[in-house]
Amino acid sequence: MRKLLTIGVLVSGNGTNLQSIIDRCEDGSLSVKIGCVISNNADAFALERARKHGIPTRHIDHREFSGRASYDAALVKVLREHDVELIILAGFMRIITPVLIDAFPNAIMNIHPALLPAFPGLHAQRQALEYGVKISGCTVHFVDAGTDTGPIIMQATVPVDAKDTEETLSARIQAEEHCIFPKAIQLYADGRLTVEGRKVIISSLA
Repeated sequence: MRKLLTIGVLVSGNGTNLQSIIDRCEDGSLSVKIGCVISNNADAFALERARKHGIPTRHIDHREFSGRASYDAALVKVLREHDVELIILAGFMRIITPVLIDAFPNAIMNIHPALLPAFPGLHAQRQALEYGVKISGCTVHFVDAGTDTGPIIMQATVPVDAKDTEETLSARIQAEEHCIFPKAIQLYADGRLTVEGRKVIISSLA
């Protein structure tokens, strides 16, 4: 029997994407093991979600470190302790440094609530509404040293209604996030993702 890929999930808040990953692990549609969930925020509800499912959790307070690099070095240490092979950023509200990126090359995934390269950074849904786009969505991408600039793995579209608010658009985008993020993780676990420059090639099943 093939050994399950071990993922580590970094979180800062509520953890709805974490929950979707947990649910799909438990229903068998996602074949990975969640080795640990780490948060910079002790009050993140995502930690409670993980504990309810018996997943190891750690709170590592960024305020206790001299800078981003030393904090990321601490993350790498804990992730290595749990044999993590793929890092999932699920609402992790920190800019990560080359310390973490170099330790896990093309093995850090993030989901962003916009169709990248449009509207990177914070408040993507607000940016989309203010710009007046008719279609928005979400993007799963590998993480590089830029802000939401890494190679794109998968995207899903969401129509924008004239009456949409930031909250209503965010809710519909989030529903798509919960669908495509586990799918992208499974593609990685199946060894079907190859990065060639800026492109992510998805191979067919053997």
